[in-house]
Parts: sequence; structure tokens; C-alpha cells
Amino acid sequence: MTHTDTGVDTESLTPLHWIGVLAATVTGTAHVVLGIQFGGTFMILFLFATLGFGAGVTAIVTGYHRRAVYALGIPFTAGQIVMWWVLNPVPPIPPSHAVDKVAQAVLIAVLAVLLYRES
Repeated sequence: MTHTDTGVDTESLTPLHWIGVLAATVTGTAHVVLGIQFGGTFMILFLFATLGFGAGVTAIVTGYHRRAVYALGIPFTAGQIVMWWVLNPVPPIPPSHAVDKVAQAVLIAVLAVLLYRES
């Protein structure tokens, strides 16, 4: 594993890793935007989710315990989907929420494949 002087390990990242990073960034960004829109307690919960996705991206990019991040990221992300489903009247699914849920589904799939590959 080769690290740059910033601690980033891009050489070992595959295109699949980058898809996961993009999906986590999309859902993290969506949580910031929606958290600000909803405010109050939801803002705190949404910002917590954003921090979780950001920590996961940071760990993956720096090569920090990737396998554990994959394993923890799956239920963390799935929990976001379940909580959203419980707290929202669906259907219809607003487009902004749909983008977030698609990103989360992609992220779960990517994490599952990466976890399988490294087992």
C-alpha cells in the first residue's frame, strides 16, 4: 500500500471504490441539504449521518481498516433507508429523496461486493 504525504492511498483504490466514494458523497451531501431544510432534531440526526458517510469515505481513501468500514457501512446505510421509509409517507418519493435513496442502494451494493472480494 502506497501512501502519499497526505495519507491518501489512491493506488489501491479500484473504480468500484470510487463509485462507492461518489455514492457516499452524494448521500452525505443530500443529508446536509435536507437537514438544513428540516431543522431542529432532524438537522442533528441528518448531520450525524453526514459525519458517518464522511468518516467512511475518509477511512476508505486513507486505507484505514477498509474491510471493517465495508462491514459497518452496509447496516449504517441500510438503516438510513429503513428510517426514511418509516418516517416518510411513501409513495410518492420526492426527486431529491430518490437521488439519495438510489445513491444509498448503490453504496450498499458496492460495499457488499468489496466486502466479498476481500474475504
